Amino acid sequence: MNHPKNRLSPGNPWRLIVTLLIAGVLAGCQSLPPHSAPTPAGSATSGNNCYSLLHQLLTDQQDIRWLHFIKHEPAEIKVLMGRIAAASGAGARLLAIMAREDPAIRLDVPQLPAGETATREAIAATKQHELLEQTGEAFELSLLLTEAEALTYAWHLADVARAQEANPGHARALAGIAADMKNLHQEVFVLLLSRTTRAAHPAVAPPRRPLK
Repeated sequence: MNHPKNRLSPGNPWRLIVTLLIAGVLAGCQSLPPHSAPTPAGSATSGNNCYSLLHQLLTDQQDIRWLHFIKHEPAEIKVLMGRIAAASGAGARLLAIMAREDPAIRLDVPQLPAGETATREAIAATKQHELLEQTGEAFELSLLLTEAEALTYAWHLADVARAQEANPGHARALAGIAADMKNLHQEVFVLLLSRTTRAAHPAVAPPRRPLK
């Protein structure tokens, strides 16, 4: 019996593709550590910091839809990843429009400390390795955990930016992005919970009836 070739085997061009894809998706997924030195809340610098981080994350997240071409996740996960990609792409485009219309909004000033940037890169490299090597339920759990983190970060970034935004129209737009990310996070959490419950309590086949 001929088995299908592993698309992620060393030397296969698919491995390079998935490496670049996962690296991009994970690049903005690491949440800020609790002891990072923040910029003053309500300042223009702080607002643009949130805008920049949010735009970068949403731009990366929209590429998650391509993952199903390389990894064969179940239909329910594939559909949810597609919705996350669509909502993230819409949010990134909305932020770009806002920045074009309002010169005060900048999307290119994430201003992360060097140590934090290096830590994010190290975490992303670890997760990239895990997603590349894992299959089946292990891959599903890792993907859902990664997306739960990313959506939590996007949700709260948008909410913090909204709280600092003086323009009512911009604040409403950010509130909409925050609500979308929060709702998607809840869906990922429910799906993740179902996967962990199934792993903890595998189905047991009923006992066979004795032969007469």
